[in-house]
Amino acid sequence: MRRYFLRAGLSLAAGLSVYATQADAADQVEIPVLAHAVARGDIVSAADFELKSTPAAQGVGILMPIAAAGREAARSLSAGLPVRPADLVSPRLVRRGEPVTIVWRSGGLAITSSGRALTSGGQGDFVRVVTASTNRTLDAIVSGSSAVTVQ
Repeated sequence: MRRYFLRAGLSLAAGLSVYATQADAADQVEIPVLAHAVARGDIVSAADFELKSTPAAQGVGILMPIAAAGREAARSLSAGLPVRPADLVSPRLVRRGEPVTIVWRSGGLAITSSGRALTSGGQGDFVRVVTASTNRTLDAIVSGSSAVTVQ
């Protein structure tokens, strides 16, 4: 049995590195798989992975542990399976239905208000929020944990 453990310099639209193999389908490769189940919304770390020998065809297009570290599970992930780019998203700093601090910035002036998030988002994502005082819906950019900025 030949083993391949190739890391190609491939990148996806999200800028994530993936494993790629140049072996026949009958060959075995060692790929990183989850050592335990990961619940939706949990943050994945490199320590959550272990190597497993599988057919080469299963090793194409999976995330390396270093690229997966610090990202949030978009759905529940089972133990023993490889992680693909669609399985993880950037960490959600603002979650739907939770309170947020809304900051309006104009020049050197900054006004803050409280509100509630209508959608979830990670750093730099656009989200919809509703202000607590006027009940007005706004589009804002996630600027931190439970904080959004309106331009």
